[in-house]
Amino acid sequence: MGKRAASLPRAYKGVIMDRVIYTAMSGAKHTMEQQATASNNLANATTTGFRSQLDTFRAVPVVGGEGLATRTFVVDSTAGTNFALGPIQDTGRALDVAVAGDGWIAVQTADGGEAYTRNGSFKMSENGILQTQTGLSVLGDGGPISIPPDVTVAIAPDGTVSSIPTMGTPNAVNVLGRIKMVNPDEKSLKRGDDGLFRLTAGTQAPPDANVRLVGGALEGSNVNVVDSMVNMINLARQFDLNMKVVTTAQSDADKANQILSLS
Repeated sequence: MGKRAASLPRAYKGVIMDRVIYTAMSGAKHTMEQQATASNNLANATTTGFRSQLDTFRAVPVVGGEGLATRTFVVDSTAGTNFALGPIQDTGRALDVAVAGDGWIAVQTADGGEAYTRNGSFKMSENGILQTQTGLSVLGDGGPISIPPDVTVAIAPDGTVSSIPTMGTPNAVNVLGRIKMVNPDEKSLKRGDDGLFRLTAGTQAPPDANVRLVGGALEGSNVNVVDSMVNMINLARQFDLNMKVVTTAQSDADKANQILSLS
């Protein structure tokens, strides 16, 4: 009887410790992941057209053995994105455009696919192709838009790219193409590792004639610096609290072992 009575507190203690350790450690692990997301958002507070990332998590039970029903931990769910609009800032540069309201600019990725961005800071490549600052070709109705030399480029609100020769007759306006602008459902978009968005189905979004551009301007990041800083401080406190729970659980376990040894 004495041995059986002594084993009950030990088993009970094991169940309680089991729950405490899994709760605290999974919380600490994912708090660190949230810190990484908050740091990334803060680092892109000045990135043109950046959309802040949101972390989402869900609790699941541990499955795989006897007694594991007492354990639960947190796993990453699908990361979300804050699609709120960023501030539009005037630059006066002819090759800078900002999307007015909802919509995206289509670009050609390195593998020949199609992706979408809100960063309208363009440049001309050595071959006269309209590109983003990272070297991706801006897509038009018939593919990348080619710009001849010795011209002044103008981009209309509907995305039409025109050129005016700097030499000869200045009124000879030539239409070079129209930037492909799309407006798919935000729920159908996913962020890639390169910061560009793509359709989750792997298809291409159709052009939307209702999307408009603002010339000579760029859209800033939608990251709120103050909120991000406050969030990072709160996450640091949460991590400390989780680690304190682990330390307290270890201290309680040591004291329980001492009591059981005396009995």
